[in-house]
Amino acid sequence: MSKPSDLVQGTLNVLILRILELEPLHGWALAQRLKQVSNDVLQVSEGSLYPALHRLEQEGWITSEWRSTENNRRAKFYSLTRPGQRQLAKETAEWSRLSSAISQVLGLREA
Repeated sequence: MSKPSDLVQGTLNVLILRILELEPLHGWALAQRLKQVSNDVLQVSEGSLYPALHRLEQEGWITSEWRSTENNRRAKFYSLTRPGQRQLAKETAEWSRLSSAISQVLGLREA
């Protein structure tokens, strides 16, 4: 199974931004959504997730607020900001370019 530390640098950022583009979530729910959407291939530990969320918030790409969860517990919910939307578009384009280049290299045929 891939772990965020095994992924290309910055990939966790774009995954978090993409998930938060759909709806505000607290950290645990965000990790569960990533796991669910990736069919259990991508799993992020708290030790990777929360520092990434903190960095994204410092950059101004996400914002947070304390709210109650569906289980009536207080949790910090994260939301994508307008600068975060722009960063997501930028990183998505870069990811497409990079993944296309990697696919070309992996598809090389012997001469």
